[in-house]
Amino acid sequence: MADADLDVVIRQLAKQQHKTLTAVVKKRRDRYNSLAVKAKDAEAKQRYRQLAKDAQDLGTAAVKRLQMSADNAAYSYARAIRQAVEAAAAKKPAPSVNKPGKTTAKKTAKAKAAKSKPAKTRAKKTKA
Repeated sequence: MADADLDVVIRQLAKQQHKTLTAVVKKRRDRYNSLAVKAKDAEAKQRYRQLAKDAQDLGTAAVKRLQMSADNAAYSYARAIRQAVEAAAAKKPAPSVNKPGKTTAKKTAKAKAAKSKPAKTRAKKTKA
């Protein structure tokens, strides 16, 4: 995951959180439903059932908002990186390409001068 882009990581983490939060919402709903079953009078049963329904609706809405927020953040990051890469590519100047058969006059003169100069050698000392 070290080489993965940040937008992919954001989406993966959001998916994990989505699963966890959905499980918590269901657990809360089931708790209220179990209280409704245990309730003695009809009014309490109705109240707990309504609480279970509201907990499910509100929890699901919160999970959807978090998912949407994570998707927006991931998309925004990916778009910003894409624009940064395009901007860097636009700033980079095109390299000057010389044709293989043609060379500049300066390069030719330097090459000829380097070839014509003999290598320097030291004179051997003789014992006198």
